[in-house]
Order: sequence, then structure tokens, then C-alpha cells
Amino acid sequence: MKKILVLFAHPAFHKSRINKRLMESIQAIEGITFNNLYEKYPDFFIDVKREQKLLLQHDIIVWHHPFYWYSCPALLKEWIDLVLEHNFAYGIKGKALKGKIAISVISTGGRKEVYSEKGDNHFTINQFLAPFYQTATLCRMKYLPPFVVHGSHKITNIEIEKYASDYKKLLTGLRDETIIINQTGNNNYTNDLIE
Repeated sequence: MKKILVLFAHPAFHKSRINKRLMESIQAIEGITFNNLYEKYPDFFIDVKREQKLLLQHDIIVWHHPFYWYSCPALLKEWIDLVLEHNFAYGIKGKALKGKIAISVISTGGRKEVYSEKGDNHFTINQFLAPFYQTATLCRMKYLPPFVVHGSHKITNIEIEKYASDYKKLLTGLRDETIIINQTGNNNYTNDLIE
């Protein structure tokens, strides 16, 4: 059984009905450690050694956050800047994360069609997430296509429940290795792998 670390970063969590429900759907699952960064580090003083120890103890790293200005909230960026140190996560001696899996789990206000060359945002979600892909690659991790919840401003409660169920299936499938990693190459979203 793979161990999963969910690094959750949402600065306005009290306003989020989507991420709240996604979070609730996975918290009691065996093998998942839920690390709420804004709850743990409201002052932005990140305990780097604690976070590195958590990374070492897990096989799959999930960057779970709302899509803020085409990226992640500030605390998650600070976490990446500080925790993924040279000679720990990358560099000649930095092999601590080698072979681990990384995945972005995001919610967006925009519908799926606005994230395309012809859409209002001119780029795909995967193009916007290129820094996460490259971060994982530099750290010798395998980066999976993202799990994305689109249209957060107008999504219905029934749709939220479906996404929550799919998120739970995704993480349990990755944990139990029933979702085959090598089959993700042709999918833009990991959502597409969930039956």
C-alpha cells in the first residue's frame, strides 16, 4: 500500500464549499496524511525539517489547492521554495524524492472550455501547471496529469459530490496501485482515469 501526503493550501478555506467537501471525502482514508498548510503555518514560518520528514515517509505527494492567478496560493509556493532544498530534493546529492509520484489537485472558477488555445485564458491547465511538472521532474518524481474541478462558481451540490467521490477513488486507486501510472500518458486530466 502506497502512503499519500496531501499538502493542502487554501487561504480562504472557510469560503470554499468544493475544497471542503473534497477534503472531507479523503481525511479518514487509511494511508493518507492530510497536511493543512494554512492551519499549520498561519505565520508562514514553515518547519522545513518536519516537512522534509513527511515527504520521506510518503510515496505520493498531492499538491491540493485552488487555482489562484494561474498558480498556487502563496503559502504553497513558499513551501516549495523552502522545503525542496538543494541537495535534498534536487542537485547531485538531492535524491530524497526520487521515484515518488506528484500530482496537482486543483479547483478553478473557469469552465473547462476557457482553458484552451481558443478559450478566454489562451492556455490549457497543463500549460499553466508546467512549473509543477518541472518541479517534480527536477526532483526526480513522476508528475501525473492533474485532477481538476472546473466551474467552482456555478457548480451544483450533486456535481461536488461526484468530484468528491472521484477524488476518493483516485487517491485510493493510487494508494492501492489499481490506477496504473503508465496509462496516464494520453490523458490531460487524471479525472479521465476514474471509472
